[in-house]
Amino acid sequence: MKQHLREGGIAEVLAISLPMVISHACDTVMVFTDRLFLARLDPEFMNAVMGGGLTSFMMMSFFIGLIGFTTALVAQHLGARRKKDCAVVLTQAVIFACAAYPLILLLRPAAYRLFAIMGVGHGQLQPQMLYLSILLYGSIISLVRTGISGFFTGIGRTRIVMAASVAAMITNVCLDYVLIFGKFGFPALGIRGAAYATIAGGVVGLMILCTAYFSSRNREEYGVARSLRFDRALAMKLFRYGSPTGLEMVLNILAFNAIVMMFHSLGPVAATAATIVFNWDFVSFVPLIGIEIGVTSLVGKYMGAGQPGTAHRAVMSGLRLGMFYSAVIFVLFTGFPEMLVAVFKPSAASAVFASATPIAVFMVRLASVYVLVEAMLCVFIGALRGAGDTLWAMRMSVILHWAMVAVLAAILRVLRMPPEAGWTAMVAFFLVFAGLVFMRYHGGKWKNIRVVEPAVPAQILPEIGEV
Repeated sequence: MKQHLREGGIAEVLAISLPMVISHACDTVMVFTDRLFLARLDPEFMNAVMGGGLTSFMMMSFFIGLIGFTTALVAQHLGARRKKDCAVVLTQAVIFACAAYPLILLLRPAAYRLFAIMGVGHGQLQPQMLYLSILLYGSIISLVRTGISGFFTGIGRTRIVMAASVAAMITNVCLDYVLIFGKFGFPALGIRGAAYATIAGGVVGLMILCTAYFSSRNREEYGVARSLRFDRALAMKLFRYGSPTGLEMVLNILAFNAIVMMFHSLGPVAATAATIVFNWDFVSFVPLIGIEIGVTSLVGKYMGAGQPGTAHRAVMSGLRLGMFYSAVIFVLFTGFPEMLVAVFKPSAASAVFASATPIAVFMVRLASVYVLVEAMLCVFIGALRGAGDTLWAMRMSVILHWAMVAVLAAILRVLRMPPEAGWTAMVAFFLVFAGLVFMRYHGGKWKNIRVVEPAVPAQILPEIGEV
């Protein structure tokens, strides 16, 4: 990044965030392609991929959240001019990933039991269990990749993360086509092929990140060779500040998984409508995570340097970028819902899809109500996490998500109201959550949190953002 860019300005935020937006857009394409290709075979396969994939992420989410705090912790050490500690932070993250892997595998029977409790249909249940099982065997790839991506994001070299995600996406999409449909002499593996393609994409992305991390430049600048050790103090700091985020993720994903399964338990029509809408909701939301990560990185850097004013400027710049993106999604959701739903139309005529279409169109159009506040939610959450205010974010988010589960259960299970009513309640909850996050940020308590003490007085901060 060039020195003439204003600290905390839109150009600096964009330099960090744009590669992460592209990176997360690539991850979105990977998930979207799995569901889209399998929808061509059978809507229940598409539903199984959503249920199995979401459950897989839920089972990894505590550790992904914990390890993901690598971004903020590395950024704070960079801002405090403790560059050699940045690589040591990553080593602790990889140690956590290796410890988490066997625990995740041991939880598979609990996930199968959850499917049965939530009443997943028989035609969806077996392929959903198969997809979940394969993804869990590859979970170590996702965990380690999260840690190394957090390191590069924390030091501002987000284009490396973007390159890894692009390569992973290309691998996944190509193998999806070959393995799902059985092209070029390969057998048609269906949902099993989709899972294999996802893991292969993750392997390619991880290889690119590892190559960059162990490059001669990076080894010399960050003392990689001397960082390959357990550091109790940094491990405890990563656990202390990362575990609230991890706990928030696992509880929220569990709640969201319960929400998806409640819609799926209403039958194949409601399941198909909900899956289509959640697919587009995922597409609209995930790129904003790139802006959130950029804000987290810059807030962590400037808070580590003792410059909360510059951190606030970065937050406002991120908000402007996010609002612009959300406005584009608003136009798409309000103007073209029928077209968006028709993307998932099966190759053969399907009575289930025909019945689900008007429900899905209503839900997509209603989603436009909250897309404009998604940017505010992501940016302010990213700012609070970058500053270390993770415990409040965890508490509020978990409370609201589980309150939403209770209300949705009352609407769908007790009152037997249609899925449209349940979706309306969900939209209302997200509006409330965004307002509460804004008030917490505006209160300013995050400015007084100190995660890392500067090694020297902050003067000229090290440049970040170069590849």
